[in-house]
Amino acid sequence: MRTLRGHTGQVEAVAFSPDGTQIVSASGDKTLKVWKAATGQARHTLSSHTREVYGVAFSPDGTRIVSASKDRTLKIWDTASGQDMPTL
Repeated sequence: MRTLRGHTGQVEAVAFSPDGTQIVSASGDKTLKVWKAATGQARHTLSSHTREVYGVAFSPDGTRIVSASKDRTLKIWDTASGQDMPTL
């Protein structure tokens, strides 16, 4: 078992990509981190929420991530670039 280190707050949620190659973690530090599952290397830090992030999921095709935050928003992220898309 591998420990992924990088968040400064408590990890609230974790999800694997549908193909198992990536992991996304959501944290009380207001960020998400996308990790390479095979190596544990961080690919992206996603940060535009203004409060703790408590939920996360990949889209069925693995190209998008959706995150839920205590800032009362859902954000959609592009998995490849790490850029956020429209906020709900």
